[in-house]
Amino acid sequence: MSGLGRLFGREKKERGPTPEEAIQKLKETEKILIKKQEFLEQKIEQELQTAKKHGTKNKRAALQALRRKKRLEQQLAQTDGTLSTLEFQREAIENATTNAEVLRTMELAAQGMKKAYQDMDIDKVDELMADITEQQELAQQISDAISRPVGFGDDVDEDELLEELEELEQEELARELLHVDDKEEEPPVTLPSVPSTHLPAGPGSAALRMTVLGHPGSWSCRWLPLLLLLLLGTGRDPGVEGVTHYKAGDPVIMYVNKVGPYHNPQETYHYYQLPVCCPEKIRHKSLSLGEVLDGDRMAESLYEIRFRENVEKRILCHMQLTSAQVEQLRQAIEELYYFEFVVDDLPIRGFVGYMEESGFLPHSHKIGLWTHLDFHLEFHGDRIIFANVSVRDVKPHSLDGLRPDEFLGLTHTYSVRWSETSVERRSDRRRGDDGGFFPRTLEIHWLSIINSMVLVFLLVGFVAVILMRVLRNDLARYNLDEETTSGGSGDDFDQGDNGWKIIHTDVFRFPPYRGLLCAVLGVGAQFLALGTGIIVMALLGMFNVHRHGAINSAAILLYALTCCISGYVSSHFYRQIGGERWVWNIILTTSLFSVPFFLTWSVVNSVHWANGSTQALPATTILLLLTVWLLVGFPLTVIGGIFGKNNASPFDAPCRTKNIAREIPPQPWYKSSLVHMTVGGFLPFSAISVELYYIFATVWGREQYTLYGILFFVFAILLSVGACISIALTYFQLSGEDYRWWWRSVLSVGSTGLFIFFYSVFYYARRSNMSGVVQTVEFFGYSLLTGYVFFLMLGTISFFSSLKFIRYIYVNLKMD
Repeated sequence: MSGLGRLFGREKKERGPTPEEAIQKLKETEKILIKKQEFLEQKIEQELQTAKKHGTKNKRAALQALRRKKRLEQQLAQTDGTLSTLEFQREAIENATTNAEVLRTMELAAQGMKKAYQDMDIDKVDELMADITEQQELAQQISDAISRPVGFGDDVDEDELLEELEELEQEELARELLHVDDKEEEPPVTLPSVPSTHLPAGPGSAALRMTVLGHPGSWSCRWLPLLLLLLLGTGRDPGVEGVTHYKAGDPVIMYVNKVGPYHNPQETYHYYQLPVCCPEKIRHKSLSLGEVLDGDRMAESLYEIRFRENVEKRILCHMQLTSAQVEQLRQAIEELYYFEFVVDDLPIRGFVGYMEESGFLPHSHKIGLWTHLDFHLEFHGDRIIFANVSVRDVKPHSLDGLRPDEFLGLTHTYSVRWSETSVERRSDRRRGDDGGFFPRTLEIHWLSIINSMVLVFLLVGFVAVILMRVLRNDLARYNLDEETTSGGSGDDFDQGDNGWKIIHTDVFRFPPYRGLLCAVLGVGAQFLALGTGIIVMALLGMFNVHRHGAINSAAILLYALTCCISGYVSSHFYRQIGGERWVWNIILTTSLFSVPFFLTWSVVNSVHWANGSTQALPATTILLLLTVWLLVGFPLTVIGGIFGKNNASPFDAPCRTKNIAREIPPQPWYKSSLVHMTVGGFLPFSAISVELYYIFATVWGREQYTLYGILFFVFAILLSVGACISIALTYFQLSGEDYRWWWRSVLSVGSTGLFIFFYSVFYYARRSNMSGVVQTVEFFGYSLLTGYVFFLMLGTISFFSSLKFIRYIYVNLKMD
């Protein structure tokens, strides 16, 4: 037992500070060194500017500034070495502490083993515990030795560092006080304008092919909880909250984003795919899901910008371009490629180069590259309010006349000018966020509103006055005939001249393909809720033009959450009309939109990927979206379907349906399905045709749509017109003794989606300058999906309006 006595009875020796105290002390020292490092870097930059300022005028002062700069660089190098040593010491202490904890655990395990096995040889246990004790003492000695802070052989005293830092600050303050009268007044800064480049009628025919950069892992969002948080961040107003606050001299990071043809908004490429100034190691910014879907691929640039510090023609880089790289730039400039940079969430856009064409005879074609950019930034207090780029006083570098074996030397430079503005928030600016590079925000278009209102009033008046008056006369005449001929046979009812009353025993006969019909109604109800939710969120100010991809993130989240609506509506109505295969109905419902969307997206994404466009989604983002659908969308559809099936009651038909169907008489041509689809689709389309142009100009153009109140009003008009025209067409169909209204009501007004697709073809050919395979495939692929979505929404509204109308007229009909 002597060994155990030595282990548990030994008195603890006097030791230095504990490892936790040593680590805390090292962290405090590191903070002081980092602060000193930042101060030295700022001083070096100031001395360098001083040397440049006195370079030719006062050579002695310039040499003195350079000497001070050298001494500061030596201090900075020594500080860096000390900081590295302290970090190594802190890691060693943490490792030693971990080892000590492991040994203590082993000690407790040994004690437990001794208690569990009383018959074990005590001498062996004693020897084992003695070895553990020796290892623990050795680890403690190592920890004590490492815990002594060193730096190049000397101890680092925090008090001395603080005194040195204070002396440097006092020295700088004294120097500024001595030279306060020597500073020259800066000339007033004028606001530069955006590039005034002549745009031709259309872009080049060939799309520019570029090398694909690997998508970094930081572009992908992590998992489902992060996606749910995206919606909370979409309403952040950059002009009020969430903006970075700067101090004078703080670095301002400028990100390069993407380039692409001006007339093809969805054809974008990474900026560094062009032969431009690029860092050796590209560091990408972590993006949200909406930004990735919007084609953003932000990466840090070589531009060095500091808050409120002007820069005059600083060199960015020197380049030697081969003939192939020059030809790549020429193609980009000929297709009007523009670039997009981002500073503090503010986009900065400008053209890559300059193209000039003269008349027919003599014809000249000049291509120039902008090698100097003037950045103008406006600030209010400690926040950046506006950012813009200009090449007004810059001469482009010609790219013409280069031989195939010749290299082109370029020197890229830039300037930065800061000016203070009285505007406190970005949203208070009257001009667009890009300074006028793209068209301004849309104004209120009263013609569309007046046209839609007139059409709605006419249709509502037609349904409410004419149609209901005819129904009232029909019912009154039928009730009068029934009283006067009460002693007649039951076949007298069939002698009436109003056909909709004759087919009362067939009008509620369930249609064929009832599972597909219910799936259409369920998905249509889901998109009605989705569209309403997006517009309401926009009215509440949750989206603005500064946030990249905010609507995309909200649409994906709302689509996943509203899947329960499609499952409930489809399963509920399917069970009401006597459906038995409710599992197959749920699978059909969840596949009715997701499968066409996946097929369309696969084709579009493959085209983007083959052409190296940033619109091609990374694999991690694809897996994330698939996970969201599998873990949220599909389960909610199933849950909604189960609730809808369990809560369904029998179909309440006011008329009894006979077993034998009535023969339908021949119908005139104007009551055919094609005519009903033409009329039922054209009238709702005409109500939104003017507004549809502005929506296309926003989605497929460069406009910025902010009139969400008008959009909500037009959306309500569209649904009202669809419901009214559906009731009218259903009445005309029943009057012809045709009781097959179930699918006809869906197709008649749902054909509006077909008119919308036809309009997209017209817009592409006549209202836009889009071209190329990439833009064409995406435009027509997603235009097909848009028409399909409108078919589902308006078909659902049309069906339920017709069902409500038929229930109303046959409930008021007296029958045996």
